[in-house]
Amino acid sequence: MEALEIARWQFGITTVYHFLMVPLTIGLGLLVAVMQTLWYRTGEASYLRMTRFWGKLFLINFIMGVATGLVQEFQFGLAWSEYSRFVGDIFGAPLALEALLAFFVESTFLGLWIFGWQRLPRLVHLLSLWAAVLASVLSAYFILVANSWMQHPVGYELVDGRPVLNDIWAVLTNNTALVAFPHTVFGALAVAGAFLLGISWYHLWKRRHDGIDTVDASGRVQIGTAAAPSRDATDHRVWLRSARLGAVVAMIAFAGTAVSGDLQGKLMFEQQPIKMAAAEAACHDGTGFSVLSVGNLGSQSCDDIVALIEVPGVLSFLANGDFTTEVKGVNTLVPEYQEKYGTHLPDNPIYGDRAGAEIDYLPVLEVTYWGFRIMIGFGAIAALAAGIAFWVLRRGTVPESRWLMRLAVFGILAPFGANAAGWIFTEMGRQPFVVAPNPDFAGVDSVFMFTAAAVSPGVTVAELLTSLVALASVYAVLLVIEVRLLFTYVRGGVASAMPELAHTPADPDGGSGHRADDADVLSFAY
Repeated sequence: MEALEIARWQFGITTVYHFLMVPLTIGLGLLVAVMQTLWYRTGEASYLRMTRFWGKLFLINFIMGVATGLVQEFQFGLAWSEYSRFVGDIFGAPLALEALLAFFVESTFLGLWIFGWQRLPRLVHLLSLWAAVLASVLSAYFILVANSWMQHPVGYELVDGRPVLNDIWAVLTNNTALVAFPHTVFGALAVAGAFLLGISWYHLWKRRHDGIDTVDASGRVQIGTAAAPSRDATDHRVWLRSARLGAVVAMIAFAGTAVSGDLQGKLMFEQQPIKMAAAEAACHDGTGFSVLSVGNLGSQSCDDIVALIEVPGVLSFLANGDFTTEVKGVNTLVPEYQEKYGTHLPDNPIYGDRAGAEIDYLPVLEVTYWGFRIMIGFGAIAALAAGIAFWVLRRGTVPESRWLMRLAVFGILAPFGANAAGWIFTEMGRQPFVVAPNPDFAGVDSVFMFTAAAVSPGVTVAELLTSLVALASVYAVLLVIEVRLLFTYVRGGVASAMPELAHTPADPDGGSGHRADDADVLSFAY
């Protein structure tokens, strides 16, 4: 393996791992803020318990997200210094806004929320959470602005061969970012919705399994009470409301991702046509959408790929909004790219041993083709499951089936898989460019960067391999820690987030959440 390949593996592993936490942080944070708002307005104990329980899981995920995200910043300078030097004049503004404005606001107000349960007025405490959550959404927007510039460079001028920012508004309102942002937020809500639904299903099943809740002859739930902490009627309302909220959010989120994804796809056909052609394994010009293609996708050759199931007109609709306009295939696009950007890497010292190598403009077909389908398929499965679950929950509980419960819990992974597959498809589909060329610009005004030129020239294979093994090992340990923490608190239920329930009776009117005899706030935070 050469240095470039190891550097790509390292950044890919750490980024995908970090991105598993990003959508849950954004989506769950928004839902926890809604739960606390409902508690503030109604004073119902069930909403307070929902806020404390789901807030605990949100904090665990947030902390792990911060720890894993810090590595990304260091990699820009260590393994990708040429890339950082090339894009630095552009990325400085959005990344500074993300760190100074969004992240610090997020961290400050989240701290107020964590430690302010007994110290802040209820409204101030609620607004602190909303400030932290909205700052995390804003943080995601600035990151997407930077990433979208790599997909579609705008707002720059070339100075000595390097792009220099000359229009920050153009960068912040890049149409690629404006479409990617709602797509990402809806994807985050899909993750959070499935998370709520799967865990709540488990607890409703556990109540039936333990004989607390029963079902009468008409199929309606008969809510019971156990002696264990928090296993009362309010506990049932916590899980039923959480499950229904999760199901509704998951269905709405899938609709949102579908609409925004369609807009994103149309932009990709304009800005990176070969990425979408590769996603369809569309070797020849046409209008048909490939539901399933067979052949050796790993060969990077279209000669033996055949569309086994194809729907006429759909590809044209995805690209152009009609059913008749032909879409260019790989065999047409590759020669066009070669004519514009060359057939071989330039003879430049920045490329090292890679100088003069032949350029493969076709992204890895196996990744783009199946990544696109995994993204859509897992998202659709999660939405369908949410719809079925919402129907089942109309009777106030869930079936006693253990395998159905396990299916609901494992269903949490589906939107995670869809988000990860979509991110991998977006990034790997841009190859061989780390900054893709903007087709709206031509000649001296065009800017692009081959990935082969982006890696740090001074790093060795041994150094990169050592850091790859070290980071992957640390991330594996962090994964075990996070999963164990989540399992521990999920299995413990509301009592794991509100230990005071084991010592004091529930306040019949919902309480204020600020009683003097509450457990110390650190028991909630850690």
